[in-house]
Amino acid sequence: MRFDVISLFPDMFSVVRDLGVTGRAHKQGRWSLGLWNPRDYTHDVHRTVDDRPYGGGPGMVMMAEPLEQAVQAAKTERTDADAALPVILMSPTGQRFDQAMAQELALSPGAVLVCGRYEGVDQRFIKRCVTHEVSIGDFVMSGGEIAALAIMDSVLRLLPGVLNDAESARQDSFNEALTGLLDSPHYTRPEQYQGMTVPAELLSGHHANISVWRRRQSLILTAQRRPDLIESARRAGLLSKADEKFLAELG
Repeated sequence: MRFDVISLFPDMFSVVRDLGVTGRAHKQGRWSLGLWNPRDYTHDVHRTVDDRPYGGGPGMVMMAEPLEQAVQAAKTERTDADAALPVILMSPTGQRFDQAMAQELALSPGAVLVCGRYEGVDQRFIKRCVTHEVSIGDFVMSGGEIAALAIMDSVLRLLPGVLNDAESARQDSFNEALTGLLDSPHYTRPEQYQGMTVPAELLSGHHANISVWRRRQSLILTAQRRPDLIESARRAGLLSKADEKFLAELG
């Protein structure tokens, strides 16, 4: 697995490369990172990567040529570079990133992630080079770096051996193992904390009862906070008769 990142601020990616489980996996050689600054592909003394928008308006627009040359340099260095390699632009107008996309990327050789800045990116670069536009939510940030970091972290933790316990990822919210629902609440020691106790089901040692409790808590939480996920699971035929009966009892 390799990520190549096109960014004016490549130092930001030391977070995912050097820290936490992703940093450990990088040291173990489970994934690699290429960083490409568009300023390195400019030809003027000021290393200009942006200019005023045609048609007027506020802000500046990132120029096509430095971005395209950075993407081509990233592709050239990859041993698996081919036409199918995803080039993903972080964009508020893109498709909403989700767990299914993370799982799909985790099964691939990786991607080139393009981090925009300023008011936007020249559309000609998008048409020539970008295969996917992706958003992490309905809000706008000053650049695509934080979105790219979020995507990388969500993908890398799914790689074999990155998490100490492989089952950990299977219990994540939105995972297909939970039929796309939210995860249930978690508890650890001590058993008593500030007058609050761990639910009796989790202390019972009865694995079947624990499984039922977790599933019901997942259904409750999802119904309260993300009812759209309940409907999606229902349309996909992923809810059991026991699930539907419990949801009906919840009202």
